[in-house]
Amino acid sequence: QVQLVESGGGLVQTGGSLRLSCAASGLTFSNYDMGWFRQAPGKEREFVAAISYSSYTTYYTDSVKGRFTASRDNAKNTVYLQMNSLKPEDTAAYYCAAGRRSSLSSLRLSAMYNYWGQGTQVTVSS
Repeated sequence: QVQLVESGGGLVQTGGSLRLSCAASGLTFSNYDMGWFRQAPGKEREFVAAISYSSYTTYYTDSVKGRFTASRDNAKNTVYLQMNSLKPEDTAAYYCAAGRRSSLSSLRLSAMYNYWGQGTQVTVSS
């Protein structure tokens, strides 16, 4: 059984930082591209960041470039999202996702991912 478990969310003030973690089990982690998505109440799920299976490629949505950094440690079966300079508009539930190796252009597409975590809430106060 595949499980993705996010952690690290919480309440932070504008300009603060959080580091999200996603621990994977039940799959061969190094065979999967990993993505981060977020969803705020009343809004559609939004792509945030992705990192390829080899860590060679990372991809970010424009609104988080320069502030967020995705990384992975295949030995620990864990992917991370370092979130700096947080803004109120970053407030959302953040989800980790795993998808089998695909093209670079597909990394931002939710349909590419096979497995999803339960989410962790990030709230940024103004």
